Amino acid sequence: MNCEVCQLKELEVEHFEIREVLRCILHTIVFHRALGLVRPKDIDLELFEITYVQCGDVEVEKKIDDKIEQFISWVEKHPNKKSQICLSFYEVKNKQPSWFTNKIERLYWEQWYVNLNVIQLPKVHSSKSHHSKVVVDPGESTSEERSIRRATLEASLRDVLFQIIKFVNEKKDHVPPISENVMYFPYEITIPRSVPSAFASF
Repeated sequence: MNCEVCQLKELEVEHFEIREVLRCILHTIVFHRALGLVRPKDIDLELFEITYVQCGDVEVEKKIDDKIEQFISWVEKHPNKKSQICLSFYEVKNKQPSWFTNKIERLYWEQWYVNLNVIQLPKVHSSKSHHSKVVVDPGESTSEERSIRRATLEASLRDVLFQIIKFVNEKKDHVPPISENVMYFPYEITIPRSVPSAFASF
């Protein structure tokens, strides 16, 4: 079976942006691969001027949220690393049972790679020294830099959403036939291994 792979554009995010960004991307992919009657639910992002659509299914929301929480825990243990989340759709095939093999086989037909570079920016705050003088962090442009970075991320996130829609509309031949009364193709979300940084300079 042909497995189509979509590498999504890498996004540079801060820790507090991970949850919203991943929800937006993962739900958009699952929604566009949902079958039958779903109850679309518009979600407005709090951090960005972007609205995306969820399937309105509690199980899907829980599965995605659980994986995002696992990913955030991973990020906390591996700060400042590039990482990848893979959302894979598959078919389940029953194999001929034998001594050593499982009877069920997963045939992957589509994989989406979400690429994130989680960065830590310096905190913007003033602190008092032991002489009670106020010491302000150097560079008053930090908040301006943050708003420019936020606007850049928002534009990049829009690009990723368009990339998803374009892929879904163009790549249809590999999608397996639909079984009756099935709302979703089976899927799994795998969280990081670090992306090998062969080109990164340390």
